Amino acid sequence: MAAADVRALVEYVVRGLVSQPAAVRVEATARERVLVVEVRVAPEDVGKVIGRRGRVIGALRTVARTAAARAGRRVHVEIVPYPPIQGGAHEHYPRPAGGR
Repeated sequence: MAAADVRALVEYVVRGLVSQPAAVRVEATARERVLVVEVRVAPEDVGKVIGRRGRVIGALRTVARTAAARAGRRVHVEIVPYPPIQGGAHEHYPRPAGGR
């Protein structure tokens, strides 16, 4: 399974978990011998992706690891917070187009 396939698989699963699927961003980067998949979701959806006691993210990592192993690759799935927009009294997170 190619890097793009693992990235697409992770994106498909995460979009099914969150309440704002339009805000999901998944990037895959090959580093040395490991494929790093970075997942960004809306701040209110981070808990849904992590799950209680990390069970959801653990299962997602297992699925990604299994898919990548078929191609002889290693994979690491990370949840990366959206960078806050600087300025004003408070830091705000970007909203997807059409979101509330």
